Amino acid sequence: MQLSSTLAWLVDAAAETKGADRLLADLGKHLVTDGLPLVAGSLTLDVPHPLIAQRTWLWRAESGEVVEALGFAPGAAALAPRNDAGRRWLSATATGAVHEDVIGRRQDGPLLGWIGPRPFTPREIDDLQQAARFAAAPLAVLAARATLAAALEAYLGRRSAERVLAAPLRRDLGETIQAALLYADLRDFTALSEANPPAAVISALDAWFDRIAGAVHAFGGEVLKFIGDGVLAIFPVVDDSPRRACDAALRAATAARAGMMHLDDERRRQGLPSLSFGAALHLGEMLWGNIGAANRLDFTAIGSAVNLVSRLEGLCKPLGKSVLVSGALAAETDTRLLPLGMHPLRGIAAPCEVFALPES
Repeated sequence: MQLSSTLAWLVDAAAETKGADRLLADLGKHLVTDGLPLVAGSLTLDVPHPLIAQRTWLWRAESGEVVEALGFAPGAAALAPRNDAGRRWLSATATGAVHEDVIGRRQDGPLLGWIGPRPFTPREIDDLQQAARFAAAPLAVLAARATLAAALEAYLGRRSAERVLAAPLRRDLGETIQAALLYADLRDFTALSEANPPAAVISALDAWFDRIAGAVHAFGGEVLKFIGDGVLAIFPVVDDSPRRACDAALRAATAARAGMMHLDDERRRQGLPSLSFGAALHLGEMLWGNIGAANRLDFTAIGSAVNLVSRLEGLCKPLGKSVLVSGALAAETDTRLLPLGMHPLRGIAAPCEVFALPES
């Protein structure tokens, strides 16, 4: 069977493309080389993501540039109904008629669209339809790869997901990294759980996690674990600059505290109790990698630094402070901190020099 260069590429090499954006660009380039008069193209995929419902890539033949439009999941502001963003963009790009094909047998499958400087001829439409049919297999591979990456990122975080995908699924594989660590949890969560129905407890937890995780991510950190009502996050040291990581962790803690103040104002207006919390920050080394049983692994961080930051958070309530900072982290920042002296920590051999982030 004699295949065009486009179809041969789709059969032999397209599945190795790094992403759907490059597949669209390379497919458009092959079609142009095979003589199709294309001005632009679009590709829309549904994606498994907590916030994003679909991704649409838009390609210009003249420049080879690819840009992306996002459609958000229910509960967030949607940019456009499904399949509409690509069509509207193509219609505004050239005077020809938009041609679209659903890839695969499902009506909600990937949508591939093209436009030229004039309406496509029946022969050109047949070529585009053939390309869409042959694109089904490589797109299925890319979609499966994207689904796995998105699921791991949602449950592990971006950096951890990248490490899991890049390394074998075996124990004893990890690396020692230096990071600013943040550990935080809600106070009196047990009483909150016993006094409220599960739906109200989950709503409170989600609101709390939104504030703390949102602040962590805003300043370049990553949430490693949700532990009951607690959060363990890291700000890895890069380029041998611990100060940058420590300052980011302090800014995240400050932002989380401000976010919780606004949340408490909102809860009081609704007649709900406020949510008090404690957070601790520390700088240290930890082992970042796989642990667990032979056939059931967890990707996490362990080490004395993790133990210390969790114990330090336990001092927030007795010291009457919402954010405590270890001496190790305080030594790497110019942020104004309040010295609280040396304090013993449960299970930690040496006392820890403790500072507090000013409350106002």
